[in-house]
Amino acid sequence: MAVKDPTAVERANLLNMAKLSIKGLIESALSFGRTLDSDYPPLQQFFVVMEHCLKHGLKVRKSFLSYNKTIWGPLELVEKLYPEAEEIAASVRDLPGLKTPLGRARAWLRLALMQKKMADYLRCLIIQRDLLSEFYEYHALMMEEEGAVIVGLLVGLNVIDANLCVKGEDLDSQVGVIDFSMYLKSDDDIGGKERNVQIAAILDQKNYVEELNRQLNSTVSSLHARVDSLEKSNTKLIEELAIAKNNIIKLQEENHQLRSENTLILMKTQHHLEVTKVDVEAELQTYKHSRQGLDEMYNEARRQLREESQLRQDMENELVVQVSMKHEIELAMKLLEKDIHEKQDTLIGLRQQLDEVKAINMEMYQKLQVSEDAMKEKNEIIGRLEDKTNQINATMKQLEQRLQLETDLKIEKEWRQTLEDDLQKEKETISHLRIETQEIVNLKKEFLKLQEKNRQLKRICQDQEAALQELASKLSESKLKIEDIKEANKALQGQVWLKDKEATHCKLCEKEFSLSKRKHHCRNCGEIFCNACSDNELPLPSSPKPVRVCDSCHAILIQRCSSNVP
Repeated sequence: MAVKDPTAVERANLLNMAKLSIKGLIESALSFGRTLDSDYPPLQQFFVVMEHCLKHGLKVRKSFLSYNKTIWGPLELVEKLYPEAEEIAASVRDLPGLKTPLGRARAWLRLALMQKKMADYLRCLIIQRDLLSEFYEYHALMMEEEGAVIVGLLVGLNVIDANLCVKGEDLDSQVGVIDFSMYLKSDDDIGGKERNVQIAAILDQKNYVEELNRQLNSTVSSLHARVDSLEKSNTKLIEELAIAKNNIIKLQEENHQLRSENTLILMKTQHHLEVTKVDVEAELQTYKHSRQGLDEMYNEARRQLREESQLRQDMENELVVQVSMKHEIELAMKLLEKDIHEKQDTLIGLRQQLDEVKAINMEMYQKLQVSEDAMKEKNEIIGRLEDKTNQINATMKQLEQRLQLETDLKIEKEWRQTLEDDLQKEKETISHLRIETQEIVNLKKEFLKLQEKNRQLKRICQDQEAALQELASKLSESKLKIEDIKEANKALQGQVWLKDKEATHCKLCEKEFSLSKRKHHCRNCGEIFCNACSDNELPLPSSPKPVRVCDSCHAILIQRCSSNVP
């Protein structure tokens, strides 16, 4: 026979116990029909089973004087992987009555169950197996598939509402014993007395061993506490001994000095003793009065502290209510924003073309402003250049008059050539500025054209909106007419079309069909009308043009060639 792995058997047993515990808790809670509290037996057994599952395969960590084995380490890791778990971790650390890591772990499990997020927290934990390997052995339940199965079973606990009072409960010294009697009861199980006696004996032995183990654990913990206190006191005594030795050396040195001074001080002391005695009595009276005032202040401060604590508790409760209301308001706001975004998307398409036209209009307006400013500057430059040209012409005339009196022709030619070059440059500048002025005028004309185009586009947009409204009204009317047509079709089923050769005259006006009076045949009632009488038109969404309908049954008319027209 193959030998089974004992760790695999332990994992299977723990998984089965977890299944029974979770199933029994859900069934009993649903039949219970109200919120569960801390004293509910199936709930207590569930926490015991979860504690055993989390302890399976846990590594032993070395402390200062002993070995430590607790589940608080991996549970404390959850807040780093799941940010929402920071709140319950901080609450557990702030609980005043918890002194051991195991008590903090038990409080953490109860808070996670009340939040209905125990499955989510443990799922984040088992995914990070590289981090779990620091706390568990490779064969531990949390490292194998059984851990994922238990996390999946914990999802079912979200249907349970639990109201557990963690503050003030003694979670450090609770004994985690699984009560198998809750899961062995069955109506279909018929066992013998010997089997029941054996089971009872085994359970008694197990209870005895667990009680003995609990006592040993309490003894060990008390010894650890005692050793810690002794170590602390020993350290303090060593420090005090060193300080005392130093003080003895100093005191011996001071003793020699004090002996010489003692005789002098003794005389002075006796003289001042009587004076000091009177002062001490006065100070004693003052101390008594001040002590009475300090007691009154202490009582008043203690009363204020109780009031502040109660006020803080009320504010924390109100904060919890406000946070839940905030979450509901945020959800409603998200739904409202989604609806608004959907409605805004329908308006964006209609406004996009108008926005583009407005942008073009603004851009052309800005260009026109810049062009007008540039044109003003260039007009000023042209005016200044013309003044300068007139001055140059006057200067040339003066120079010509002066040159007539001079005899040096070479100087006259140089001056004339210089003035002619300056005049030529000024003329080129004037022509360039005139060209730019013409371009500005052209830009102004183009801007006026764009303004006119903008007004036309606005009119087209308004016409399109009116057409859409009109089309919507016609579509509603056509829908009603189509319903009437369907009813008429049902009433006129089974009628036979009139033959072309027999239909020579219109049904309404009784005129003969011709090339100008074309035949229109009704699909349902079989009547034939001319195009002048069948002027009833109906717009259809699938047709770009309206169709003609019968005046009798409102069915669609079909145009046919006249019998006497080739």
